[in-house]
Amino acid sequence: MEPTHISSLIPIVITLLLALGTRNVVIGLFAGVASGVVMLNDWHHPLDNFGILVKDHLVGQLTDSYNAGVLVLLVFIGGFVALMEQSGGGQAFARKVTHWVSTKFRAQIAAWLGGIIIFFSDLGTPLIVGPVFRPLFDKLKISRQKLAFIIDSTASPVAILVPFIGWGVYIMGLLQKEFNALELPLTDWEAFISAIPFQFYAVLAVAIVPLIAFKKLDFGPMADAERAAERGDIASGPIEQQTLFHHDNAQASFVWAPLLVMAGVLAAMLGPLGFPFEKVSGSVFRAALSTAYFMAAMTLIILMAAYGVRRVTDGIAVYLKGMSNMMQVAIVLILAWTLSSVGKDLGAAAYIAEQAQSGFPAWLVPAVAFLLSAIISFATGSSWGTFAIMFPLVIPTAIAIDAPLYACIGAVLSGGLFGDHCSPISETTILSSTGSGCDQFEHFRTQLPYALLNGSIALAGFLVAGWAESPLILLAAIATQLVLVIALSRWQTHRLQATTA
Repeated sequence: MEPTHISSLIPIVITLLLALGTRNVVIGLFAGVASGVVMLNDWHHPLDNFGILVKDHLVGQLTDSYNAGVLVLLVFIGGFVALMEQSGGGQAFARKVTHWVSTKFRAQIAAWLGGIIIFFSDLGTPLIVGPVFRPLFDKLKISRQKLAFIIDSTASPVAILVPFIGWGVYIMGLLQKEFNALELPLTDWEAFISAIPFQFYAVLAVAIVPLIAFKKLDFGPMADAERAAERGDIASGPIEQQTLFHHDNAQASFVWAPLLVMAGVLAAMLGPLGFPFEKVSGSVFRAALSTAYFMAAMTLIILMAAYGVRRVTDGIAVYLKGMSNMMQVAIVLILAWTLSSVGKDLGAAAYIAEQAQSGFPAWLVPAVAFLLSAIISFATGSSWGTFAIMFPLVIPTAIAIDAPLYACIGAVLSGGLFGDHCSPISETTILSSTGSGCDQFEHFRTQLPYALLNGSIALAGFLVAGWAESPLILLAAIATQLVLVIALSRWQTHRLQATTA
């Protein structure tokens, strides 16, 4: 098969159709991966192909140092999250802060600020903020879909704007590789900082949360979910099959004390390396995060024992069970990584990019880069993989035809994030729905209109940026977002009134 043949898209199409049709991401991912392996090998020997799938693809993803680091971190997070859920601290914290966070607006802003403050981990944000605010959202009759949306709007969108954490280190590594190959007198740090004003989608994703919270400007399926929550109909996900733990001795400190320990451990381990003012490698940062989660968990176990909520042995049992509860999430992530790798071997991303790369004027490159990045990220569920595919294509093209470089870099980053937010198989979709206790498909369905709105504004911004590479375009994009959200909300209200009339 030619590496850029249209048939290279078959595994991606199978994955998306089955994932959406069955509402089961694992089924879609496994079918997509299996079909891709068959296409790469001889379809006459299914047993051999299954062996190849396991030996050369699944095991390969597990032995990759980055993937292994993420999975180890995920296990530690799972144990900590289980302790947070089964300590009663979330409910005690909710009762404690109800006198201040007593309105829906304040609860949403508090969750939004929590997602921004925990900027250091896009993986940790959903699984820390979600369990803490879930009881409060339930009490105030705010939908869990809304909580998942807020988490998803502050996890990756915030992380991608910070140069000294895992996202920034990874992106700058890709940039510097291209600069060196082209012998450009640019540094990765300079390029990353200069591209921040052109990360339109990330900024819009963060900005839309307080906007819709302040005026209750919900639209689309999210508005229906909010009305259902107001009636007491809470849509829960698999994480909520267990009964929430309550105890009279549970304290609000069960929430903030472990998080304080986590911050202290991170400062102690990363401070000597110059964090947060210097770059820290992704492997070192993940190791520090794993340590921080472990120490926070031990702190919570000791607190529960000290207040007579759970014995130490019971706390450890909950911790270990929480680790095992992340198995399904780990399976989805492994399959998603494998699909991305198989798609690359088939030439799917290269085919998509090559079909549209040539023949465009310089001013159109940022918009095309945004669209291509969004398509690849949506199809693979991986923004990081998209960056690795697109930068080697976009940066040389921008230099060769004198397209605005920083706008092009921002377009790749924005497109990758946009496609990731729209994809039902992305890491952020999976983890945000997990942390909020919301059904994964419900989160995908309710978030999609907001993602499409922000993506459309970002696309228009990149069309303008192709002509004039000005940071002022970002301010115009935010103003456009405000106008469109108000208009859509009013349309939603009129539609509801017409339906009930």
